Amino acid sequence: MVRIHDTLLGRDVELEPRVPGRVSIYVCGPTVYEVPHVGHGRTALVYDVIRRYLEWRGFAVAYVSNVTNVDDRIIARAAAEGATEQEISARYEATYWAELERLGVRRPDDVPHATEFIEPMVDLIAQLVASGHAYVIEGEGVYFAVDSYGGYGELSHRRLGDLLDSAGSRVDVDERKRSPVDFALWKAAKPGEPDWDSPWGRGRPGWHIECSAMSLELLGEGFDIHGGGDDLVFPHHENERAQAEAAGHEFARHWIHSGMVMIGGEKMSKSLGNFTTLGEAIDAHGDRAFRLAVLQVHYRSQMELGDTELRAAAEAVGRLDALVRRTVAAGIAVTGVPVADDVADRFRAAMDDDFGTPGGVGVVFDTVRRANSAIDAGDEPGAARLVATVVELAGALGLEVGAGETVAERDAEIDAMVAERDAARATKDFAAADRLRDELTARGITLEDTPRGTVWHR
Repeated sequence: MVRIHDTLLGRDVELEPRVPGRVSIYVCGPTVYEVPHVGHGRTALVYDVIRRYLEWRGFAVAYVSNVTNVDDRIIARAAAEGATEQEISARYEATYWAELERLGVRRPDDVPHATEFIEPMVDLIAQLVASGHAYVIEGEGVYFAVDSYGGYGELSHRRLGDLLDSAGSRVDVDERKRSPVDFALWKAAKPGEPDWDSPWGRGRPGWHIECSAMSLELLGEGFDIHGGGDDLVFPHHENERAQAEAAGHEFARHWIHSGMVMIGGEKMSKSLGNFTTLGEAIDAHGDRAFRLAVLQVHYRSQMELGDTELRAAAEAVGRLDALVRRTVAAGIAVTGVPVADDVADRFRAAMDDDFGTPGGVGVVFDTVRRANSAIDAGDEPGAARLVATVVELAGALGLEVGAGETVAERDAEIDAMVAERDAARATKDFAAADRLRDELTARGITLEDTPRGTVWHR
């Protein structure tokens, strides 16, 4: 039984998918106007691990994460660089995916772009206007009437009265809005900005309507999990929920949120200028160190993710690799060896408790210690089972065991080992071929012999 902490309910609940055995997840992705920083890397890794673990648990997962490619910040960046909005968003999106690939983060099943879903957004806004939950300000756009939706503030656990007091104290509130907390669904066109046709004139969608429309379009009514960083709970996710439900749609069944990366107790962000780029962190410490550092802190907690934390994680990764080297040197085969059930049960118990990766990682490293002890004692069957368990459980977290420092280096080394094995098989040196297969298996690599040659995958 997998239990998750539901932000809306404020407590842990059992994950009960809309369709038994299948989990649908929507995670708010990047606004692409700058290179990703380590905070973006952490968020992407958190949901990559959640996805991987649910699949390891036997669920079929439909995973969607969007890209916001029309936004005030993209428009400003394009103007500053003398480029088009499309050029800016394409450039930084390519960088984003390239860095996530280095981290071993799998691509979502669907990556909707805001500009590709204008029609569903317009349709959703029209439903809100028709039902009285939205209104038009001529020359300005369409606004959501917050006080028309009785559940506003429930997700972020805020009182509407307090929000009104806070908003009313600002000097920049548009007096044409019915309430200072009402927010834009559609923004009227401005010279030099991208725009599209709508029943309310040319313009572009507000940020919040994008995810409401895209998640419903791709995952349908009542999809299972909506996730993102906890900085999005208010106002973004609060507004998403209000829009969708006010229009009569059943929205997300559960809400989960990951904690922020901090620098000296202050949130890391582009706007504050206190960020380390994701690429710099990977270059300095390696992708697996980054993943392990993230895994060692519960996803809902804030964390520091600097040189100190990454160096410590790199040392821990070294212990994983050292175990594999010892296993190979001792001639211990792990191919086809089943995992230790007691260890897998402990790992599952930790992870089933709201994706408790610190506990899961603790089980993995306790098993590393036990495996080393088994090798010391000459217990080859026991060592083989424990090493196979380490590889299996680390793999469930997306952590490759017994590898080099970069994806490119690892792939080149694996290609060479596969070629060496193929050559050994061609000369009928089956002992060497089996040894190479065992070493690759210990690294979490599966080989498939096909008529076109050997194919490997993680």
